[in-house]
Amino acid sequence: MVPMVEAASLSRPARRGIQYLLSEGVQEMEAKVRDFMKLLQVDKRIGAADAQKAYTLLKLQFNWLLDSLDIFADVLSLRSEHHTGTWLAGMDVLAEDTLLLKGSYFKAPPLVTYLDRGHGAAIRRARTRLPGGKSNPVAVIRVPRERMISTGIASSLVHEVGHQGASLLGLIPSMRKVIQERVKMEPESATLWNWFDRWISEILSDFWSVAMIGIGSTTGLMNVVSVPSYFVFRLKPDDPHPPPWIRLRLSIAFGAVLFPDQQWERLRQLWDRLYPIKLAGPEKSRIFQHLDQLVPEFADLLVNHRPPSLKGKMLREVFPVEYRQPKRLRQLYQQWVKNPRDMKRYRPSIVFAAIGQARADQVISPRRENRHLRNMLTYWALKRVL
Repeated sequence: MVPMVEAASLSRPARRGIQYLLSEGVQEMEAKVRDFMKLLQVDKRIGAADAQKAYTLLKLQFNWLLDSLDIFADVLSLRSEHHTGTWLAGMDVLAEDTLLLKGSYFKAPPLVTYLDRGHGAAIRRARTRLPGGKSNPVAVIRVPRERMISTGIASSLVHEVGHQGASLLGLIPSMRKVIQERVKMEPESATLWNWFDRWISEILSDFWSVAMIGIGSTTGLMNVVSVPSYFVFRLKPDDPHPPPWIRLRLSIAFGAVLFPDQQWERLRQLWDRLYPIKLAGPEKSRIFQHLDQLVPEFADLLVNHRPPSLKGKMLREVFPVEYRQPKRLRQLYQQWVKNPRDMKRYRPSIVFAAIGQARADQVISPRRENRHLRNMLTYWALKRVL
């Protein structure tokens, strides 16, 4: 057991799933070792080559079990860190909240978070195969330590939650079908639509994040993809991520459709000033301009997409977008300025959305923003165990 305060612990469903998986793996391993020893003792005629073959297979299976253990050891070990463990538990609550849609379209798995070095967030989705072939009982989300600042926490975290949600809803194949229909309808733009097809997994996750936490998702993404211009305009056929320049354009477009407000145009203009398209060079500039012209059409296509899993509903209809409208979020924040304790009455995603909106409006300082979010992460962690 890893020593930790109770508030830092995993949710009960997550603990049960991990404990069952590992205990089952240990029992199976013990049984296979006994069978191997029995084989050596009983069958004296077994050749050295056959014995070695059985041994190496057994060793591989043992290593697979250790690999599975290591995955969850990373999650658990950080829970013993002062403050960090409790914040992670609060992030678990936030992650689970942002997987919830309006309606019952799937059974949500437990989600757990942990911090790691490096620049990229990632998810090991629930119900995918672990080393050795077992089904993963929980979604494991890795968040870089550098993202543990203000609403950037939620931007990265909810993007990874979006990967899980898109998988549960089967959004990738359904959107690819729609895109390929456009390829047939608009053969002159086939190359451009195929870029969107290649990037659809990451695009869907960005959409999920914007739909859940509003402009805080886009400003958080802007911080992540603010890199030297060479990388901002780099087009790689084997990269599932859109180049940062067009990726932010897409995030802004989703926000403008879901949450109409002048702030999205201001953000677009800011991005243009930070990374003028001429920095891409003549040839790439033309590609990015053509892609940019398709962005509004593509955003409208995705937001109004009706995947089979939603039983006739559009994507925009199953996300709680009415509660994330900028006007409402601004009112909420002003309400919390007068009575900060009132913040505890609201869902984690609403809190991050409203504070992200306040930060975008520059009515809250970074210091106060961090203090509010740190306190709320701790509160959600405590509330879960009390």
